[in-house]
Amino acid sequence: MARGKIQIKKIENSTNRQVTYSKRRNGLFKKAHELTVLCDAEVSLVMVSCTDKVHDYTSPSTTTKRIFDQYQQTKGIDLWSSHYEIMKENLEKLKEVNMKIRREMRQRMGQCLNGLSFQDLQSLESDMESAWRVIHDRADRVLTNQIETSKKKARNVEQINRKLQVELEAMDQDPYGLVDNGGDYNSVMGF
Repeated sequence: MARGKIQIKKIENSTNRQVTYSKRRNGLFKKAHELTVLCDAEVSLVMVSCTDKVHDYTSPSTTTKRIFDQYQQTKGIDLWSSHYEIMKENLEKLKEVNMKIRREMRQRMGQCLNGLSFQDLQSLESDMESAWRVIHDRADRVLTNQIETSKKKARNVEQINRKLQVELEAMDQDPYGLVDNGGDYNSVMGF
């Protein structure tokens, strides 16, 4: 039975796409290994899946860095410096975000309020009031749940207490446990 040609386009079903990726990845790794063995080639293969998992294959006695360095030398480009610049830009952006978040945290703690305008102070006050309402509502729910749990425990204790009182009264009436209401007394007399 011959296989039909498949149309090369993105597979919409995520499960099918992941299965196909896994099978074809293994096929590519097998081909890379075959190239290494048959042609004595240095092969380095890096793949990143749609779930951001990194898979790599490097031929024995080969380092990925050496292959990248050789690639850069052949092409006349510097991958590491451009990558470094991108990482440096990302670091600066993250530092700005971090400083902004820290400033907002200090303002919510009542510090660093001097530079804020009246509208900023009103906005901060509004945010604090809504946060207080959320906290207050949560505290009320927790307290209500604790009260309900305590009431249930108290009802259980009351039921156990009533049951023990009934048993104690029964013991007072028949301290030796000989009276059995509804039992067969003739069979007991035979013993």
